Amino acid sequence: MWAGAGLVALAAGVAGWAMAERIVTTLPGVLMDWRSPIGPNRPVLWQPGPAEPAPGPRLPNIVLIVADDLGFNDLSLGGGGLVPTPSIDRLALDGARITQVYSGSATCAPSRAALMTGRMPARIGFEFTPTPPVMRPIIEFLESRREGGVPWVFHPVPDNAPDFFAMAMPADELTLPEVLGRAGYHTIHIGKWHLGSAPGTDPLGQGFDESLDLAGLLHAVPGTPGIVDASQDFDPMDRVFFGSGRAAVSHQASARFEPEGYLTEYFTALAVEAIAANANRPFFLHLAHWAPHAPLQALQSDYDALAHIPDHATRVYAAMIRALDRGVGQVLDALEAAGIADNTLVIFTSDNGGTHTIGLPRINAPLRGWKATFFEGGLRVPLFLRWPGRIEGGQVIDGVASHLDLVPTLAAVAGVETGALDGQSLLPALTGQAPLAPRSLFFRSGGYEAVIHDGWKLHRFQNPPRSLLFHLATDPGEREDLSAREPARLAELTALLEAQAAEWVTPLWQSTVEMPVPLDHPLGVPWDPAGLVIHWPN
Repeated sequence: MWAGAGLVALAAGVAGWAMAERIVTTLPGVLMDWRSPIGPNRPVLWQPGPAEPAPGPRLPNIVLIVADDLGFNDLSLGGGGLVPTPSIDRLALDGARITQVYSGSATCAPSRAALMTGRMPARIGFEFTPTPPVMRPIIEFLESRREGGVPWVFHPVPDNAPDFFAMAMPADELTLPEVLGRAGYHTIHIGKWHLGSAPGTDPLGQGFDESLDLAGLLHAVPGTPGIVDASQDFDPMDRVFFGSGRAAVSHQASARFEPEGYLTEYFTALAVEAIAANANRPFFLHLAHWAPHAPLQALQSDYDALAHIPDHATRVYAAMIRALDRGVGQVLDALEAAGIADNTLVIFTSDNGGTHTIGLPRINAPLRGWKATFFEGGLRVPLFLRWPGRIEGGQVIDGVASHLDLVPTLAAVAGVETGALDGQSLLPALTGQAPLAPRSLFFRSGGYEAVIHDGWKLHRFQNPPRSLLFHLATDPGEREDLSAREPARLAELTALLEAQAAEWVTPLWQSTVEMPVPLDHPLGVPWDPAGLVIHWPN
């Protein structure tokens, strides 16, 4: 893959920069097609459960739906959102929502590791998102062509850097599907995994009985009728998505093949079929959507229904959320049709906050920051839980919760012991037995760390060295830095962070790039030289 950098330089000298950019943005897809060709769509048949349910009490089914890069302001519940999201809202209105919920990290893969293990990413060494080595020369090249703004920071690649396919969540970690499998659940994964693709670290190796895994970057096969795109040329990764992206999945660790139609609808249809196949036994279904992650692609029918939104990219993004919400409704309808809705716990969340790279300014409003920052806009996520008969409908539970809490919560639902975890069970709060317990939350990505404690939040950076202190209880938008005015509080949170850092491990692989993230505006907007920039290591 490193030969790609030489090909780019050669193309630039022979055919000019335009041709070099075309090569650099399409090369990863060509290399991946050579290594792992994509076949035509094939049927996905789920393992059938028993024809009749076993007599006696039965464990509740569990459906965990995770959106990707959903903005804090993307849902209509509470008055936000670009489009109504009645099905997602229904989960909260019929169940409970917790007001202050944090992902395990501010980017996809580490946050998913926290969700699957109940342990902080920095505790298990899964601190950075796995990235193919070819992406570094690609980003270096695209950055060399960009004018203005804050440049990326590139670190030397260690001689012992692991292969991309070895970048994975440790196989010896106890995972959520393994916990539930011990209790007798049939475990099914549909969608994004991003925690390892080699045997032993893929979904099947980490506890799922069945898996339909995302194996591409596009939401539809190029040329699929009824698909509308919004390409964001100001984002170098978007050019790679559309240049090298493919629509592909893998079933039971098979070779890659094309999904049928639009990915959100395809995943939803398979989830509906999985529910029907398992209606007579306890099952855990992890439905991990790719939407609304870039690249921005939507169904023409959803796009046409939103003619009141004038901006093209905003309209495509809103159409993606519309399809996501419709899919949640279809999952709820499938549970009703199977007669198991009252005995099913349905959970909805997102892996992290909305990203600045798609160029939309309001998706995390009123929070500050984006994905790839530990500001609230990067970490705050929805958490809606519906379990008729066990969780009283319409609850709004105040307090701090985390993705780290899902493993201990669902272990408690299943009656399984897990040992020591970084999360805590939410079940007492959800069932009205006790309020949420006070707690501290810690985050690290390379030289960037943060802690939330007692209504306060500390950000600590190495590039450049500095600390920012905010009182979240009165300033949830993190606008007023109090580090100079509150030295005692700064010292308290610094000590907490350093004590926690002593328990963290060396990352399984090193960060080699730091992406500059403008805190107060998205990409596509002229840089403000006076604005705050966060350097996110990966």
